[in-house]
Amino acid sequence: MTEASIPQRMQELAQLLQRYNQEYYELDQPSVPDAEYDRLFRQLQQLEADYPQYADSNSPTQKVGGKALSAFQQVTHETPMLSLDNAFEEDEFSAFYQRIRERLDLTSELEFCCEPKLDGAAVSILYEQGKLIRAATRGDGQTGEDITENVKTIRNVPLQLSGDYPQRLEVRGEVFMPIKAFESYNQHALERGDKVFANPRNAAAGSLRQLDSKVTAQRPLHFYAYSMGVVSTEVNLADSHAGRLQQLQSWGLPISDEIKVVEGASAVTAYYQDILSRRPQLRYEIDGVVLKVNSIALQDNLGFVSRAPRWAIAWKFPAQEEMTTIHGVDFQVGRTGAITPVARLNPVAVGGVTVSNATLHNADEIERLDIRIGDVVIIRRAGDVIPQVVQVVMDRRPADTTPIEFPSACPECGSHIERAQGEAVARCTGGLICPAQRRESLKHFASRKAMDIDGLGDKLIEQLVELDWLHSPADLYRLKAHKLALLPRMGAKSADKIVQAIDKSKQTTLPRFLYALGIREVGEATALNLSHHFGDLPAIQAAELEQLEQVQDVGAVVASHIYQFFREPHNQTVIEELEELGIAWPALEKPSAATATLAGHTYVLTGTLTTMTRDQAKQALQALGAKVSGSVSKKTTAVIAGDNAGSKLSKAEQLGVPVLSEQELEQLLSDVDE
Repeated sequence: MTEASIPQRMQELAQLLQRYNQEYYELDQPSVPDAEYDRLFRQLQQLEADYPQYADSNSPTQKVGGKALSAFQQVTHETPMLSLDNAFEEDEFSAFYQRIRERLDLTSELEFCCEPKLDGAAVSILYEQGKLIRAATRGDGQTGEDITENVKTIRNVPLQLSGDYPQRLEVRGEVFMPIKAFESYNQHALERGDKVFANPRNAAAGSLRQLDSKVTAQRPLHFYAYSMGVVSTEVNLADSHAGRLQQLQSWGLPISDEIKVVEGASAVTAYYQDILSRRPQLRYEIDGVVLKVNSIALQDNLGFVSRAPRWAIAWKFPAQEEMTTIHGVDFQVGRTGAITPVARLNPVAVGGVTVSNATLHNADEIERLDIRIGDVVIIRRAGDVIPQVVQVVMDRRPADTTPIEFPSACPECGSHIERAQGEAVARCTGGLICPAQRRESLKHFASRKAMDIDGLGDKLIEQLVELDWLHSPADLYRLKAHKLALLPRMGAKSADKIVQAIDKSKQTTLPRFLYALGIREVGEATALNLSHHFGDLPAIQAAELEQLEQVQDVGAVVASHIYQFFREPHNQTVIEELEELGIAWPALEKPSAATATLAGHTYVLTGTLTTMTRDQAKQALQALGAKVSGSVSKKTTAVIAGDNAGSKLSKAEQLGVPVLSEQELEQLLSDVDE
């Protein structure tokens, strides 16, 4: 880039950033991921530093957010709501840390108050005589929008403070939508045909800026306070940032339970790494950690620059959203024949890993997002979630994009593809003659929660199907060690172990066997309910639709899947072969009124148990008639929390659901046995 082109590039960047600011802060419809905005912002910052003669005082680097919408009353912040400077690498944080120590002329280590950087919408809430009188958005940092009535609907925002609070108190914090609540909201929106939100941040911001507060009241929003603004002086304030957060909590305001005070740069780095490692388990989305010098006196000494405090920084995590280009689409076939379109992407780093493909879900999703081959798209990868395309960047769409066409025949076996009325998923009709369905069915059959065949991994199953050695689960029990030993990288000892594990799996339970069969929508809980309801396999096989619908948690659709499965001649043959090959299980007694002492109770297990595995605890509870669920709700009887319990424990505390320790679980089971 020549110096003559610098002013034009700076102007282009400023215009782009102003537009993205408007989309993000005012319209709640960002067209690019945060990572792209950050890149452009830093590029403009660098150009302004290198060529200050061309810098504009109205540059987006000197401002925060966007202007207030005319639909809301405007609120002028008594003290500006500033943004934070960002660090993306450890050396950037280290430079920030050293810069502060040099400015303060310190040789000792600094103490920091650390907290997660919530990915929501910043708000200011003003209390007078303890009563909430006004709430406002950040806006451009100087002027925000009056969203008082909307904020009042947020359940954990107190309308009246408690304790020895200041007569005038401005609280600043983040409004966010928990991940589970966001997913549930979008699911219901899809069912209603309403607009869905791209991510929880958009959901929070869009919900806050509704003109009708009744709409906001229906959205599952939460709030965490992270600082004070204007405060009257009749109450002595703590002399540390963490201390002031504790004061806010004592007055009834919620704060994050991940806040921690640490000393020194290495301790800050350890905090960053810890939160990053637990990011997928948190109940809310975060995009980094916020690090603030803990001493208020040192904060005052350090002061501010034009748009940010010198005493705080946001250390951002690897982006969970990125932009890339779709260069093709493949169609994968799953265990139940479901056809899933998978976008092939120009490789891009997302969430700390390189991503080269992402799911497009189904034809409805492709149509909803208007995705085409050649499009520039935003992909998202959160934790261990499969990467997915969440948005097309329309203003970067090339002229030569091509529509995505679903195949009419299975790409694996050529069988007809059908899509049942009312279903979003298209399916191959080939069944076990389809190699893909065969592979996935066998993987499921051998999996830990099914027949639990140790050592029979996915790669080996794929290899055996490719060699045409396996056509049904029964063929697993016909494998011989001497034949397996002929495979590449498979010695005689390894082959013997696999055959022994296959033989060991013959002794199983009826619920495990039912689950292993891979009947559509029959998971562990449904398999257990079927087993307890009917008592043996012949009764389940002979059951009519009406009888199946009487089983707990089995509706008309699932009953139909079970009924059709057991009336398919090929499935009957495979089951007969498996029993002839020695698969057996002990007779199952239906829990009687005397033994089903926990019937009607629902428990959730979370964390690591020490005296038993989670599966063993689950089986013990189910044997007593209890239901064991994977999610917490108001109907949950109790959450049983082991070591390192995660978001389920937080949800239980939030909903007021009782929490039992492992020792209390043992006592519960012991009391029942007596």
